[in-house]
Order: sequence, then structure tokens, then C-alpha cells
Amino acid sequence: MNTKIFILMFLFNIFTPNTIDNEPVAIELNKFLGKWYEIARFDHSFERDMQKVTAEYYLQPDGKIKVVNSGYRDGKFKETIGKAKTTDTPGLLRVSFFLNFYSDYRVLMIDKDYLYVLIGGNSSKYLWIMSRTPQLSNDILQKLINAAKERGYDTDKLIYVEQ
Repeated sequence: MNTKIFILMFLFNIFTPNTIDNEPVAIELNKFLGKWYEIARFDHSFERDMQKVTAEYYLQPDGKIKVVNSGYRDGKFKETIGKAKTTDTPGLLRVSFFLNFYSDYRVLMIDKDYLYVLIGGNSSKYLWIMSRTPQLSNDILQKLINAAKERGYDTDKLIYVEQ
């Protein structure tokens, strides 16, 4: 990602007032680790036009989490490796894909069996629906969309990822 764009996004997020409920829910990290398929997301520059997107989380010996995001853009495989760390707030991770600039990664809702999850950021600009499988039933998808709406997210902005 272009450094100037990243810095502008970082500053925008710091100075944008939060109008959503992005209070995270507690998770068990070991159950959360592994592979997730992106079902839907808000559009943003670092994943624009990406399809078949996955996110994988691996606990490292130092306690940090290796994050591997991958997918296809224009038929070409793309992969980005980042890092995450836990915080004192359950369900709140700090994720970085660029040097030591970390952003919030907030688990807003998670299935009791860790089969699907709703993720938000530190502002209303970021939202993801992810699943352990490449597709979700319409009932579960609607449940996640409704949960996002209840928290104040504009779910009309969701784009659905081709798997």
C-alpha cells in the first residue's frame, strides 16, 4: 500500500468521531485462530476488487499472532502478512500490516462454536463478515447483518465476496 495513503487513512480514523457501538465481545483466542473466509465487507482501498479472500491467524511463540490475508485481484493471487497482538480488552486485537502502525480489530459478534464472526474496526469505515466455510446460509448472514445494523453500521455498504 502507498505510504501516503496509509498515513492519511490512519489520521482520518483518529480524528473521525465514532457513531457506532463497536464494543467488542470476549473471545477465546485459541478457538478464534485458524482460517476464515470473508463473506462480506465494507469496501476499502487495501482489499478493493479482491475476491476469494481469506484471513488466517497463527499464534507465534512470542505470543503475537501472525495474520495472513490472501485473495485474488484481476485473477492474480495476492497475499499480505501482518501481525496482531492481544489487548487487556477481550475481543479487541491490534493488527498491523505496515511497520508498527496498529489498528483496532474488534470482534462484535461470534458464534458459540466459532463458525462465523462479525468484525469491526475503530470507526464505522470497517466491517467484515467471516465464516469458517466459504458460504453462509441466508439465515445466518441476515443474523449478522441485523447485528451490525443494531450497532449502527450502514449495512447497505456491504459488498459480498465471490468465493
